[in-house]
Amino acid sequence: MLEIVIPPDEHLRLEHLVLDLNGTVALDGVPLPGVRERLARLRPLLTVHLVSADTQGTLTAVAEDLGVIPHRLGPGGEAEQKAALVEGLGADRVVAVGNGANDARMLERAALGIAVLGPEGLALSCLQAADVVVPDILAALDLLLFPRRLVATLRL
Repeated sequence: MLEIVIPPDEHLRLEHLVLDLNGTVALDGVPLPGVRERLARLRPLLTVHLVSADTQGTLTAVAEDLGVIPHRLGPGGEAEQKAALVEGLGADRVVAVGNGANDARMLERAALGIAVLGPEGLALSCLQAADVVVPDILAALDLLLFPRRLVATLRL
């Protein structure tokens, strides 16, 4: 569990990290450099889930390589399926990270939503749904590894 106190009165007790695959963690189905190492450091604190419609056909291999739990979405309604995953895990215990329009609902539902402006860009709806926006996936994971950075951004 990762506990983060954000003054004046927010207390996050995070148990799950839900990551979008393509455009967030990976480019063209290949994990971005530095992701594997950061996730190895986060896995003792959070159960890590990788979610995708598997456009590139690499979800299972990437999840196995990263040591995370894969969640393959069915065709159609990807945004709703991602939001349902967050709800099913207990939204108040989830940090979600994504970049696409179909990630906006999961970021909005999660206790902490982080939008990533990565190589594929960032959908406006995802930007508006996020609590925090970062330049890349490494910065997103570093916020969790160094939570005082997150506190400095979100405190009132």
